[in-house]
Amino acid sequence: MCGIVGYIGNSDATPALLSGLARLEYRGYDSAGISILSGGKIATTKRAGKLGVLVEALKKKPLPAGKVGIGHTRWATHGSPVDRNAHPHIDPEEKVAIIHNGIIENYQVLKEELERLGHYFSSDTDSEVVAHLLGIEYGKSADLTDAMERVCQRLHGNFSLVAIAIDSPGVLIGARRNSPLVVGLGQGENFLASDVSAFISFTKRALEIGQNQVVTLTADSCSISDFNGVTQSPREFQVTWDASAAEKNGFPHFMAKEIMEQPKAVADCLLGRMDENGHLTLNEVRLSDDEIRDIDKVIIIGCGSAYHAGMIAKYGIEHWSRLPVEVELASEFRYRDPIITRNTLVIAISQSGETMDTLMALRHAKDQRAKVISICNTYGASIPRESDGVIYTQAGPEIAVASTKAFLTQIVAAYLVGLYIAEIRGIKFIDEVRDILEELGELPEKIERYLETSERLKDLALEFKSAQSILFLGRHVGFPVALEGALKLKELAYMHAVGFAAGELKHGPIALIEEGTPVLVIMPNLNSPLHDKMVSNVQEIEARGARAIIITAENDTSITSPRAIRIPDAPTLFQPLLAVLPLQLFAYESAVVRGYDVDQPRNLAKSVTVE
Repeated sequence: MCGIVGYIGNSDATPALLSGLARLEYRGYDSAGISILSGGKIATTKRAGKLGVLVEALKKKPLPAGKVGIGHTRWATHGSPVDRNAHPHIDPEEKVAIIHNGIIENYQVLKEELERLGHYFSSDTDSEVVAHLLGIEYGKSADLTDAMERVCQRLHGNFSLVAIAIDSPGVLIGARRNSPLVVGLGQGENFLASDVSAFISFTKRALEIGQNQVVTLTADSCSISDFNGVTQSPREFQVTWDASAAEKNGFPHFMAKEIMEQPKAVADCLLGRMDENGHLTLNEVRLSDDEIRDIDKVIIIGCGSAYHAGMIAKYGIEHWSRLPVEVELASEFRYRDPIITRNTLVIAISQSGETMDTLMALRHAKDQRAKVISICNTYGASIPRESDGVIYTQAGPEIAVASTKAFLTQIVAAYLVGLYIAEIRGIKFIDEVRDILEELGELPEKIERYLETSERLKDLALEFKSAQSILFLGRHVGFPVALEGALKLKELAYMHAVGFAAGELKHGPIALIEEGTPVLVIMPNLNSPLHDKMVSNVQEIEARGARAIIITAENDTSITSPRAIRIPDAPTLFQPLLAVLPLQLFAYESAVVRGYDVDQPRNLAKSVTVE
């Protein structure tokens, strides 16, 4: 969850570090700090609070110039968000400084061992243990790479580490196990970071760092070894978006910008998916046709919004491929002894590609010999690297913690997998798949048309500003949309919000309805057999005093409610891509009118890289 960045080059490190941290703050914002190697010493400033607190401290008392440095934005796990727990952490002799993302599971055992040796700890974190250990190992050989390898062999858990040392002024070192770390290759300068957004304004060349590997950077070179010192060959990739994509571009919040980017994101996700013969093509799905024909069950795993995207995708994949589809919370998956065989296809959905619960669930599936296809927005991440195939969503950087464009593109990508399976298995003919893709291709224009005419959501947010609880109702594909809408409101406006399958109302939830209760209803299409049933649900709740907000299609003249929110009409399976838009906007506007931080909600981080 934490954001980490390291710089080594021929320029002053501080501006590059602060620039990187500004783009990584969405990953962690309880505290921030930087260390600079200068004049044979390590100079450090760190502060609790958001990055702006650190920036103000550096304005009052700048650090000395130095060409090597490390920076960190923290999302607290061990120890409260106070100055002493902020990173970087320094060893007792002040020879090395480290920053850390992840959790050291055996830190208590290591800490007690170090305390018996006379070490005193100034923080409550597990990370400081690594600084002390690295200081000891570095003192034995004065070889920072060798010292990091030996330290990593002793650590249990998931981590990415970046370090500097006073006696190695031309070296920046990093290491990773189950936690994101990527190299940025510049001209006369190199970078280490949690993700490419930290260095995108400096370079688009990047290197993947594999599992259990240590990377050693100078201003002009990069070498990678495993924890045993064996040289590794990394894979270089090109970042496909530029620095402006990670800026607000005049919008008040990243989330507002990312909501408005959804038409382009969906269009980009669909781009290039058909070959010259009209076949659906997914170039990075490295499964043979025979392997796909042997699939007898699909399991989708994800967390949060990715889980809801999987719930929606289930309807499409089952409908098109005629395969049974299960949707599982990745955090629960491997603990219930799921039934998996070599003929099971697991679809792992993760925006960052580093979601730890999803990664561990994926590995469990691989251990059971299942085939795995991942849906991801981040090139070079762990989940796509460890999968048998990947569909990159092409959504571009998503900075706001609450997922918007990533959610829509995850649904589209999962639908593409379902159609791909259906075509190869002969369930759908080529022309049928082409017709469905053409209908999908109409969605970006419909999404854009709705977003251009969606101003009244602010009025609804003001109307329900003081509401204590809001209910969301949906049927069929509308049910997971209701769950997603409730999640967004909880994340952003800190309101009690619950999504229900509308058919379950009379089985308990209707007891929550009282005079004035706001209920957001996702109305099925006019031609759906569930339409009239949902109308009956609305009548039931309004008869008990509820105030219904009804999301319905433009052509549905049967809905005359003054709180109707009209979206463009679309086939049933594609309606969620439109119905979720007003829910995103309602949550956004509710957070704004309540005065909350839209992009960085309390207690949340963008990428959950610990279990």
